[in-house]
Amino acid sequence: MPYDRLTRSNSPRPATGIVHLGIGAFFRAFGATFIASSMSSSGGDWGIVGVSLKSPKTRDALAPQGWAYTSVKLGVEKETTDTIEVLNDVLVALEDPNAVLDLMSDPCVKIVSLTVTEKGYCHSPATGKLNANHPDIQHDLRYELPSSTIGFLVRALQKRREAGNPPFTVLSCDNLPENGKLVRGLVLEFANQIDPLLADWIAEQGRFPSTMVDRITPATTEMDIARLAKLIGRQDAAPVMHEEFAQWVVEDNFVGNARPDLASAGVEMVADVTAHEHMKLRMLNGTHSALAYIGYLAGHKTIADTMADPEFVAYVQKLWSEISPTVVAPAGARLSDYADTLLGRYTNPRVQHQTWQIAMDGSQKLPQRLLGTLKDNIEAGRESPALYLAVAAWMSYVSGTDENGQQIDVRDPLATRLRALSESFETHTDRVAALLNINEIFSAYLAERLQEPLSVSAERLSALGARGAVKELLL
Repeated sequence: MPYDRLTRSNSPRPATGIVHLGIGAFFRAFGATFIASSMSSSGGDWGIVGVSLKSPKTRDALAPQGWAYTSVKLGVEKETTDTIEVLNDVLVALEDPNAVLDLMSDPCVKIVSLTVTEKGYCHSPATGKLNANHPDIQHDLRYELPSSTIGFLVRALQKRREAGNPPFTVLSCDNLPENGKLVRGLVLEFANQIDPLLADWIAEQGRFPSTMVDRITPATTEMDIARLAKLIGRQDAAPVMHEEFAQWVVEDNFVGNARPDLASAGVEMVADVTAHEHMKLRMLNGTHSALAYIGYLAGHKTIADTMADPEFVAYVQKLWSEISPTVVAPAGARLSDYADTLLGRYTNPRVQHQTWQIAMDGSQKLPQRLLGTLKDNIEAGRESPALYLAVAAWMSYVSGTDENGQQIDVRDPLATRLRALSESFETHTDRVAALLNINEIFSAYLAERLQEPLSVSAERLSALGARGAVKELLL
């Protein structure tokens, strides 16, 4: 049956105080819901204008709905819904970069937040430095109308300085260690090449709080949209699906202390997020990536499907035993309790988080999710066979062919290079060596020490298959 389209209520819109770059499903399922909740409890003009850097898809879906959309909590027992009305507009940077810069330089905008994924920072994950050879960075250093995230941040801050206005706070919400410190460094690198005085002004007056974000948000499917229409009796072209769990930890360091009352919405406002982000990046994101690669190779489409296999439950517990010695728990937290909570989240059958979705952009994710842990274990003299197998599974995945000879749609900024290297060598030892030589991912220190264990793991994957390799590991 046909349904009327979801529309925004007649309640007054809050004035815009936040611009968000990368207005995808995760931020709409996470940050936007916290900000809406904070305004509901404490007021304030913290309406959000989203910016899509490339695609008009989200804008085109939300515009007929007045920017309202449905948030769907995927509980183990049932689904619950909420209508989110915190968005005021969505701009597409590729269509009108001037409009985006004008908005970001408006003094009413106090915060520019980001979920642009790891690759959106145009940096080298192995070093944390700006990738000067990235075509978007090269373009943005030559022209005033930018195309990259870093370019938009710096050019908008430049306009604010020239107008005599204070900078906005840059609030990264991406899964990167010390994300605030990272983006600050990239912004200052870029700004220094344009105008050293601008870089000095940003360094002195700008604020880049680090954050830890956590909510599993699977991609919305057409089946989800159809199911939701039956549930709420309205057609929503852009709902977001997510688990019930959500945790946001934010360093309380904002320009002029201008921010929503996030604590009233349950956000943890702290002086230092390092312990929280370290625990989450390694114990959640690290195991999520490991399960995505090895689960995909074993033929599992989702994390929940993978975790329905007892061998993979035992494997992820083995991973946590290798990861935990490298993690210092935040005050009041226990790593064993955190792992138990993660296990429950991973096995929720309603959260259909696709393994291919998590597997995307692995070249950008590996350093912070797996390689940092491996480095700590190597330095401490601890063996890490489950982590070795995870990295070997990534190497097999990016070859572009699964263990049944079927093509894999590898979505990664280095996909062409990774596949070419994989196809250039016949032996596992040579292929591992070639991939370890990609210095954007692996440091020379790690490349030297990982050659032998990864070659052994790659041999086992090839000989036994993904599930067989896991089973042998657990013996």
